[in-house]
Amino acid sequence: MPFGRRRNRIDRSLRERGVPPEPQVREREETATSGPWDEADAPEDGRPRVDLGSLRLPALPGMELRVDVNAQQKVVGASLRAGDSLLQLSVFAAPRAGGLWDDVRAELARGASGQGGRLTEVDGPFGRELVGSILVAAPPQAGETGAPKPVRRPTRFLGVDGPRWFLRGMISGSAAAEPETAAPLEAAFRSVVVVRGPEPMPVREQLPLTLPPQAAQQVARRQAAGQAARPPARRPAAPPSGPPAAPPTAPPTPPPAASPVTPPAEPGTVG
Repeated sequence: MPFGRRRNRIDRSLRERGVPPEPQVREREETATSGPWDEADAPEDGRPRVDLGSLRLPALPGMELRVDVNAQQKVVGASLRAGDSLLQLSVFAAPRAGGLWDDVRAELARGASGQGGRLTEVDGPFGRELVGSILVAAPPQAGETGAPKPVRRPTRFLGVDGPRWFLRGMISGSAAAEPETAAPLEAAFRSVVVVRGPEPMPVREQLPLTLPPQAAQQVARRQAAGQAARPPARRPAAPPSGPPAAPPTAPPTPPPAASPVTPPAEPGTVG
């Protein structure tokens, strides 16, 4: 006789005699972490952090926090600089089951290979990561004509799957190749706190970032001063008679401005 049918008959007999069934307790698997942290598990370590909405980034000595702000004063990125090395941070909505880093890691490796880069998957302090180099556009030099040649830059990609969020870090510069130089940026990555929020969001959509009020005022004043310094636009003269001229080519959209953020004066989390 199949075991399933026998068990069902025993359960039905117990219910008929008024015996309550045994409670079905399913233990949830929890993975211990030492950071990065979810807001619900953030440590009370007294470390000052700058509140950028979905990210709370540590304010560490000798490290500069910069945010990328577009013309609408919307934060589109955040990074921590230590010397010639940079840690760029991005946070995204993720499924409850996790596992987004596995897919993103494979996509990053394929994308870098297709563009002439080389990324190898290795074990790192935060689990599996990518180490190698990518090709980036070199800054234009004075008197240089034509498009600048791409240069190879050492790069590491870190990833952590959290509860309904995914945090990605990209380390570039000497810290991507030298473990001693990477230690401060790894410690900063470990101290990041993610605030997912209760709102439903599509998987892989970037979580919103905001500026602290004081920094937002600084950026607004800087942008207002820049606009005031621009010469007034001249009214174009009437075109000569003849066939209409081709429309002028629109200027390229300027890149978002990188603005330093002053860390809080007193220990504690901003916000």
